[in-house]
Amino acid sequence: MKTFAIVFSAVLLALLTLAAGAFFALRATLAPLPGEWAVPLVLGPFTLRAGVPSMLRLATSAWGGPLLHGRRIPTRHGLLQLSWAREGWLQVRCAPCLLQPPGLGEQPLRLPQVQLTVHRVGEQLRGDFASGKVRGEWTGKLAGDHLELRLDVPTTPMADGYALFADDIPEVAGAHIAGTFSLHAELSLPAGTLTLKPRIEGFAVSGLGTEALAGARSSCHSRASKLTPDSWLARAVVAAEDQHFFEHPGYDLVELAASLARNQETHRIARGGSTLSQQVAKLLVTGGERSPVRKLRELLYAVEMERTLGKPRILRLYLENAPWGERLCGAEAASLHFFGMRAHELGVPQAAWLAAMLHNPQMQAQRWAESGSVDVARVQWVVLGMRGLPRPRKLALAEEIAQIDWRPLWAQPLAR
Repeated sequence: MKTFAIVFSAVLLALLTLAAGAFFALRATLAPLPGEWAVPLVLGPFTLRAGVPSMLRLATSAWGGPLLHGRRIPTRHGLLQLSWAREGWLQVRCAPCLLQPPGLGEQPLRLPQVQLTVHRVGEQLRGDFASGKVRGEWTGKLAGDHLELRLDVPTTPMADGYALFADDIPEVAGAHIAGTFSLHAELSLPAGTLTLKPRIEGFAVSGLGTEALAGARSSCHSRASKLTPDSWLARAVVAAEDQHFFEHPGYDLVELAASLARNQETHRIARGGSTLSQQVAKLLVTGGERSPVRKLRELLYAVEMERTLGKPRILRLYLENAPWGERLCGAEAASLHFFGMRAHELGVPQAAWLAAMLHNPQMQAQRWAESGSVDVARVQWVVLGMRGLPRPRKLALAEEIAQIDWRPLWAQPLAR
């Protein structure tokens, strides 16, 4: 028994020595260089600081890659399953996979499965990826403190793209989705700066039943509105919320790209990028959850509404249902509350101010009530963007707006 104990102790000591040696060797191999991009790496009971370039080089090397074959690594994106399929190529499978594109809301995108390959030559990376029927290629350039990635999806049916989210978008099962999309994306890590350049052709949707909204009445105000697309308030809302409303097919890719860039700069959803058609879909169907999935749902409805309802009816639906702060809903209620007149009776300055409130109605209403002043610069900006006014008239109105007594109706002195 004594001999067994001695042998067991010696073997255990040898194993511990080997384990410690392996750990310190690995730590030395993955230790970040000065200024190198590094992340914490958990290995059982140990946590070490590892350089990301060093880990990528190790994982894609001829001796390190085979050691990863069959490994499973839990991450915040999902469980990664690794395999070394052929010389120099690492395969990664994530199922299900959670993606968190920067600037697109707080909720992640959930994909049933993502597969990608990784191959490295020097500091250059490349591979392909697939999720459902959506496929593409990617390239990367590895540097000490960052990684630059480029991703390209060739022309692909829109229906195949939406099929990836069929579990979260019930409309996919019943809608007919036509058209194609392609995508070029650039991502810089660890900064997380994302640039998207989508291209959409022939996008059309049917089967959602939006034609029923043609006769829908406002849930906000019982009095029928006399607003038309030529009313000052309608023109002001288009100028404030969607200046390309009469040209786009329900979505505005230029505005979406600008919103993505702005949201990444501010690290919050500072700019929505939704057209008036998409906002009507949000107000009447999808709700206000800030997530990429909700954006995809409202896009389906917006595209169909462009065909079934047309621009004038979409604009009217927005005016009849938009929130205006202080629990106000719809243009009639807002106009009566703030100015004591019907919405179609508003002059240009008043119409411009109500439209200017829409980007944050509750905050603007509270500011107006507390200070008796409005965001004059934004009102002027709305006026300068309104259609149907010659430029000299716009400039004169912008000067006039700065001189108006903007105190709310209830705060103004009574006439003697």
